[in-house]
Amino acid sequence: MSNTKNTSDSQSPRNSPNKQDKSDQVEGGAADSRPSPVQVLRDARGQLEELTGMAAESVSSFEQTEDGWSLEVEVLELARVPDTMSLMASYQVELDPDGQLTGYRRLRRYERGRADSGRR
Repeated sequence: MSNTKNTSDSQSPRNSPNKQDKSDQVEGGAADSRPSPVQVLRDARGQLEELTGMAAESVSSFEQTEDGWSLEVEVLELARVPDTMSLMASYQVELDPDGQLTGYRRLRRYERGRADSGRR
């Protein structure tokens, strides 16, 4: 009896990866032509981090343009104690249609604990 139970238990985990494999295949198929928006976000953060050496914490804006993709990425520039005094920066990041970074520039710097009253 315990073998039968183990066999049925071992079949359940097999079913989950099969479902995951199908979703991976769909994602993989889309990656053959153009990257998905999620993949563009991941790649952009990684590329910016590699170039600047600073941790990309979040993406505050993201849009597809005629030339590719445009993102605004929030980056930790200088860690301080307490954390609310750390210096953050917003970077404009431009990518080509394939998700390769073509340029970036810092838009502004601010303390993490400060509200941005100038932007709406």
